[in-house]
Amino acid sequence: MLLLRNLQYLTALARERHFAKAAAACEVTQPTLSAGIRQLEEQLGLLIVQRGQRFEGFTAQGERILAWARRITADAVSLEQEASRLREALVGQLRIGVVPTALPSVPGLASALAHRHPGIRLVVQSTSSIEIQRGLDEFALDAGITYLDNEPLSRVRTIPLYPERYLLLTPTAGPLGNRTEASWREAASLRLCLLSSDMQNRRILDRHFTEDGGPAVQPALEANSVLTLTALVRTGLWSTVLPNGFVPLLAGADGISVIPLRGSLPAYTMGLVVPDREPLAPIVATLMEVVPTLDWTGPNPA
Repeated sequence: MLLLRNLQYLTALARERHFAKAAAACEVTQPTLSAGIRQLEEQLGLLIVQRGQRFEGFTAQGERILAWARRITADAVSLEQEASRLREALVGQLRIGVVPTALPSVPGLASALAHRHPGIRLVVQSTSSIEIQRGLDEFALDAGITYLDNEPLSRVRTIPLYPERYLLLTPTAGPLGNRTEASWREAASLRLCLLSSDMQNRRILDRHFTEDGGPAVQPALEANSVLTLTALVRTGLWSTVLPNGFVPLLAGADGISVIPLRGSLPAYTMGLVVPDREPLAPIVATLMEVVPTLDWTGPNPA
């Protein structure tokens, strides 16, 4: 009979891509982890891991086995969650990937889960929509908060949360600082700091900037962190475009104007995504019960 811990060793190796790091993640020695994976290979009669002086990847057969290992270990975790719920209260770890522009939605959701299900430990990863898809497919994430209608994910169930709307944050002393609204073409002429192009939000903004025939935007600075963008705006040297949920982070900042942007492109919907699997993991099913009960009309759900 296959040992569950050997499958866990295999999934840890796939995640860490390093024998010593995988062993540390599993809280065992490296020889123990290596022996467990060799035992799994012997039981299955297949070479799973390509070995050299260091980890070199998986064989083609190993990739197929890895997919099963991920599913089986995820099901084992779900079984433990179901048992905890049947005993008294749901206990377990909920891993959510969140695109950077949706991070303001996390505190309200986290508070609701903490009040209703204190046994759930929430792990939030700020990441791209592409990585959310990969994480869901590989059982590395339980859920995601991302765009539903711009570059939609596949093999997921969705719950719409709110439309994302954009505002220009610019120095009050700057050329647009006293305006009540501005066009995207005008915003493009400023010294901009924006998210990097691997982020879906940036690709959306690029379309807004060019929709009225304007030139492709050339930001003076790019970052993969919205926190970095807000810090840069506070210096008074840069402007940026952010969803309205981030405006409270700049509350009280002197010299910063928040200006609506005119544009005809539709607002994109932010939503919850979970794997389209049956049965749903108990902790994921609980998340889907909590999310619709929250008010998502403001900057933060409550």
